[in-house]
Amino acid sequence: MPARPVAGDDTPALPPDAVEVARVLGAWGVKGGIRLKPFAADPQALFSTKRWFLQPPEDASPRPPGAKAALPLPPLLRVMQAKEHGDGIVATVHDIVERDAAEALKGARVFVSRASFPTPDEGEFYWVDLIGLDVVNRGAQALGRVVGLLETGPHCVLRLQAEGAEAETLIPFVDAYVDRVDLGARRIHVDWEAEY
Repeated sequence: MPARPVAGDDTPALPPDAVEVARVLGAWGVKGGIRLKPFAADPQALFSTKRWFLQPPEDASPRPPGAKAALPLPPLLRVMQAKEHGDGIVATVHDIVERDAAEALKGARVFVSRASFPTPDEGEFYWVDLIGLDVVNRGAQALGRVVGLLETGPHCVLRLQAEGAEAETLIPFVDAYVDRVDLGARRIHVDWEAEY
Protein backbone atom coordinates (compact mmCIF):
# COMPACT_ATOMS: atom_id res chain seq x y z
CA MET A 1 0.00 0.00 0.00
CA PRO A 2 1.52 3.37 -0.93
CA ALA A 3 2.37 5.77 1.86
CA ARG A 4 0.10 8.75 2.25
CA PRO A 5 1.34 12.16 3.23
CA VAL A 6 0.44 13.17 6.77
CA ALA A 7 -1.51 16.37 7.06
CA GLY A 8 0.69 19.19 8.31
CA ASP A 9 0.47 20.05 11.97
CA ASP A 10 -1.02 23.51 12.18
CA THR A 11 -0.19 23.89 15.86
CA PRO A 12 1.82 27.10 16.14
CA ALA A 13 5.37 26.54 17.35
CA LEU A 14 7.00 28.65 20.01
CA PRO A 15 8.88 31.37 18.08
CA PRO A 16 12.68 31.18 18.28
CA ASP A 17 12.73 34.70 19.74
CA ALA A 18 10.06 33.96 22.36
CA VAL A 19 10.45 35.76 25.69
CA GLU A 20 8.65 34.76 28.88
CA VAL A 21 6.64 37.80 29.96
CA ALA A 22 4.02 36.55 32.44
CA ARG A 23 2.55 33.67 34.39
CA VAL A 24 -1.14 32.68 34.49
CA LEU A 25 -2.49 33.06 38.03
CA GLY A 26 -5.87 31.47 37.34
CA ALA A 27 -9.40 32.30 36.30
CA TRP A 28 -10.97 35.75 36.33
CA GLY A 29 -14.75 35.89 36.43
CA VAL A 30 -17.10 33.11 35.33
CA LYS A 31 -16.86 33.40 31.53
CA GLY A 32 -13.33 32.12 30.92
CA GLY A 33 -11.28 35.21 31.69
CA ILE A 34 -7.75 34.71 32.97
CA ARG A 35 -5.55 36.59 35.44
CA LEU A 36 -1.83 37.02 34.75
CA LYS A 37 1.18 38.22 36.70
CA PRO A 38 3.39 40.20 34.29
CA PHE A 39 7.15 40.15 34.83
CA ALA A 40 7.56 43.85 33.99
CA ALA A 41 6.24 46.91 35.77
CA ASP A 42 5.15 48.18 32.35
CA PRO A 43 3.64 45.13 30.59
CA GLN A 44 3.52 46.62 27.08
CA ALA A 45 4.94 43.41 25.57
CA LEU A 46 1.71 41.64 26.55
CA PHE A 47 -0.41 44.35 24.97
CA SER A 48 1.66 44.55 21.78
CA THR A 49 0.39 41.26 20.34
CA LYS A 50 -2.78 39.21 20.22
CA ARG A 51 -0.81 35.93 20.21
CA TRP A 52 0.39 34.59 23.55
CA PHE A 53 2.28 31.29 23.50
CA LEU A 54 1.95 28.96 26.49
CA GLN A 55 4.38 26.53 28.06
CA PRO A 56 3.77 24.39 31.15
CA PRO A 57 5.17 25.51 34.51
CA GLU A 58 8.85 24.67 34.96
CA ASP A 59 8.10 22.90 38.22
CA ALA A 60 5.12 20.89 36.98
CA SER A 61 4.81 18.14 39.55
CA PRO A 62 3.28 14.77 38.72
CA ARG A 63 -0.39 14.27 39.57
CA PRO A 64 -1.12 12.30 42.73
CA PRO A 65 -2.55 8.79 42.19
CA GLY A 66 -6.26 8.93 41.44
CA ALA A 67 -6.23 12.65 40.55
CA LYS A 68 -8.21 13.83 37.55
CA ALA A 69 -6.22 14.16 34.34
CA ALA A 70 -5.30 17.76 33.62
CA LEU A 71 -6.74 19.41 30.55
CA PRO A 72 -4.15 19.72 27.77
CA LEU A 73 -2.48 23.12 27.70
CA PRO A 74 -3.21 25.00 24.47
CA PRO A 75 0.04 26.09 22.79
CA LEU A 76 -1.38 29.47 21.79
CA LEU A 77 -3.92 31.91 23.21
CA ARG A 78 -5.54 34.29 20.75
CA VAL A 79 -6.28 37.38 22.82
CA MET A 80 -9.56 39.22 22.43
CA GLN A 81 -8.99 41.78 25.16
CA ALA A 82 -6.32 42.43 27.80
CA LYS A 83 -6.04 45.20 30.38
CA GLU A 84 -4.30 46.11 33.60
CA HIS A 85 -6.24 45.20 36.72
CA GLY A 86 -4.70 46.05 40.09
CA ASP A 87 -1.11 44.78 40.05
CA GLY A 88 -1.81 42.25 37.30
CA ILE A 89 -3.41 41.74 33.91
CA VAL A 90 -6.81 40.28 33.07
CA ALA A 91 -7.65 38.96 29.63
CA THR A 92 -10.27 37.20 27.59
CA VAL A 93 -9.14 34.83 24.87
CA HIS A 94 -10.76 32.91 22.05
CA ASP A 95 -11.87 29.34 22.82
CA ILE A 96 -11.76 29.73 26.63
CA VAL A 97 -15.34 30.43 27.68
CA GLU A 98 -15.70 28.62 31.01
CA ARG A 99 -14.11 29.24 34.39
CA ASP A 100 -12.85 25.64 34.69
CA ALA A 101 -10.98 25.90 31.38
CA ALA A 102 -9.41 29.20 32.49
CA GLU A 103 -8.47 27.74 35.90
CA ALA A 104 -6.77 24.80 34.13
CA LEU A 105 -4.23 27.30 32.71
CA LYS A 106 -3.02 28.23 36.21
CA GLY A 107 0.78 28.23 36.39
CA ALA A 108 1.28 28.29 32.61
CA ARG A 109 4.17 30.42 31.40
CA VAL A 110 3.23 33.08 28.84
CA PHE A 111 5.64 33.95 26.01
CA VAL A 112 5.49 36.51 23.22
CA SER A 113 7.74 36.98 20.23
CA ARG A 114 10.48 39.55 20.90
CA ALA A 115 9.80 40.93 17.41
CA SER A 116 6.35 42.05 18.58
CA PHE A 117 7.67 44.17 21.49
CA PRO A 118 7.08 47.91 21.09
CA THR A 119 10.18 49.89 20.15
CA PRO A 120 11.69 51.33 23.34
CA ASP A 121 12.37 55.04 23.66
CA GLU A 122 15.88 56.40 23.22
CA GLY A 123 18.03 55.27 26.15
CA GLU A 124 15.53 52.60 27.26
CA PHE A 125 16.17 48.87 27.00
CA TYR A 126 14.30 45.66 27.59
CA TRP A 127 15.91 43.45 30.22
CA VAL A 128 15.97 40.53 27.78
CA ASP A 129 18.20 42.60 25.48
CA LEU A 130 20.72 43.32 28.25
CA ILE A 131 21.10 39.76 29.51
CA GLY A 132 24.16 38.14 27.94
CA LEU A 133 25.95 41.41 27.16
CA ASP A 134 29.58 41.78 28.19
CA VAL A 135 30.41 44.66 30.52
CA VAL A 136 33.68 46.59 30.27
CA ASN A 137 34.92 49.60 32.19
CA ARG A 138 36.59 52.76 30.92
CA GLY A 139 39.97 51.05 31.12
CA ALA A 140 38.70 48.30 28.74
CA GLN A 141 38.79 45.79 31.61
CA ALA A 142 36.19 43.03 31.26
CA LEU A 143 34.01 42.96 34.38
CA GLY A 144 31.75 40.06 33.42
CA ARG A 145 28.58 39.19 31.58
CA VAL A 146 25.05 40.30 32.50
CA VAL A 147 23.23 37.26 33.93
CA GLY A 148 20.17 39.10 35.17
CA LEU A 149 18.80 42.29 36.62
CA LEU A 150 17.29 43.27 39.94
CA GLU A 151 14.38 45.68 40.32
CA THR A 152 15.07 47.87 43.35
CA GLY A 153 12.30 50.41 42.94
CA PRO A 154 14.03 53.59 41.87
CA HIS A 155 16.28 51.83 39.34
CA CYS A 156 17.48 48.45 38.10
CA VAL A 157 20.76 46.79 39.00
CA LEU A 158 22.86 44.74 36.58
CA ARG A 159 23.95 41.32 37.91
CA LEU A 160 27.33 40.39 36.40
CA GLN A 161 29.13 37.08 36.53
CA ALA A 162 32.82 37.10 35.67
CA GLU A 163 34.40 33.92 34.33
CA GLY A 164 35.83 31.90 37.22
CA ALA A 165 34.37 34.21 39.88
CA GLU A 166 32.02 32.84 42.51
CA ALA A 167 30.40 36.11 43.55
CA GLU A 168 28.33 38.33 41.32
CA THR A 169 29.11 42.00 40.73
CA LEU A 170 26.18 44.40 41.06
CA ILE A 171 26.18 47.68 39.13
CA PRO A 172 23.29 50.16 39.29
CA PHE A 173 21.86 50.67 35.79
CA VAL A 174 21.89 54.47 36.00
CA ASP A 175 23.57 57.20 33.95
CA ALA A 176 26.10 57.87 36.73
CA TYR A 177 27.68 54.43 36.11
CA VAL A 178 26.56 53.34 32.63
CA ASP A 179 28.32 55.26 29.87
CA ARG A 180 26.59 53.54 26.97
CA VAL A 181 24.90 50.35 25.80
CA ASP A 182 26.04 49.03 22.43
CA LEU A 183 23.53 46.34 21.47
CA GLY A 184 25.23 45.79 18.11
CA ALA A 185 28.57 44.98 19.75
CA ARG A 186 26.76 43.20 22.64
CA ARG A 187 28.62 45.35 25.16
CA ILE A 188 27.86 47.74 28.02
CA HIS A 189 30.47 50.38 28.85
CA VAL A 190 30.55 51.47 32.49
CA ASP A 191 32.38 53.74 34.91
CA TRP A 192 33.14 51.00 37.44
CA GLU A 193 36.22 49.30 38.80
CA ALA A 194 36.64 45.57 39.37
CA GLU A 195 37.65 46.25 43.00
CA TYR A 196 34.38 47.96 43.95
